[in-house]
Amino acid sequence: MAKIGFIGLGNMGGPMVRNLLKAGHAVAAFDLSAARLDQAAKDGAARARSAAEAAGGRDAVITMLPAGAQVRAVYTGEVIGAVSPGTLLVDCSTVDVASARAVGAAAGAAGLDMLDAPVSGGVAGAEAGTLTFMVGGSAGAFARAEPVLKTMGKTVVHAGAIGAGQAAKICNNMILGISMIAVSEGFALGEKLGLDPAKLFEISSKSSGQCWALTTYCPEPGLVPTAPSNREYRPGFSAAMMLKDLRLAQEAAATSGAATPLGAEASALYALYCNAGNAESDFSGIIRMIKGR
Repeated sequence: MAKIGFIGLGNMGGPMVRNLLKAGHAVAAFDLSAARLDQAAKDGAARARSAAEAAGGRDAVITMLPAGAQVRAVYTGEVIGAVSPGTLLVDCSTVDVASARAVGAAAGAAGLDMLDAPVSGGVAGAEAGTLTFMVGGSAGAFARAEPVLKTMGKTVVHAGAIGAGQAAKICNNMILGISMIAVSEGFALGEKLGLDPAKLFEISSKSSGQCWALTTYCPEPGLVPTAPSNREYRPGFSAAMMLKDLRLAQEAAATSGAATPLGAEASALYALYCNAGNAESDFSGIIRMIKGR
């Protein structure tokens, strides 16, 4: 089994480390939060005192960090200079495509293979080991990483060159954000028209309105037992994280010249929802704003 350094032990990183440990990998973990580091140590990870210490002497380094600025700082400031030759670098954060490519170029200049491998599936997927990994980088690096990624995820897809993983992630989550708003509007309209939400679900889930936001993550309570709508919209995947991804999509659209009018509107609506004090609720909770609640 591999010796892995893991940096970033938040809501996603912590469960990912547990799945690596369950698979028999030796993990050295680091996070700025002492409480998160304590939990990783209880789970069986070795406690590192810095990102550089977590990375040194490892077969692979995996990061799960908040944003592009942190990814750039951790890799260019600590990790790339600390690792042994041949160490594989895998960033699972969701960041802007430019940051992924810049850090990948820095790793390449140091003779290291690097992948950008953002995930979909939320905290539940991280805990269950059923994440989807969207991976950008060389075919050789992907082949090296795939067995490790499969200990944390159910689906691992090579999307293309470095940066392609981030591109796939922001496109996917823009689709999801728009879809969730559409489903929420459908239930809001149905309510105003006196339609039983269970009947709307029964019809739409088997008709042309069917989508993941409806059948797996329904924002209307009482219809999909595992959905956050049945737990007072506790995340899951927070509205703040959805807004982050929608803004990344809009940034990419602006720089690439792509037309994404519904993506722009979804970003604006999630900004309103978050600014009203709902940033830490599940993103499906936007149905409450759409219903005027």
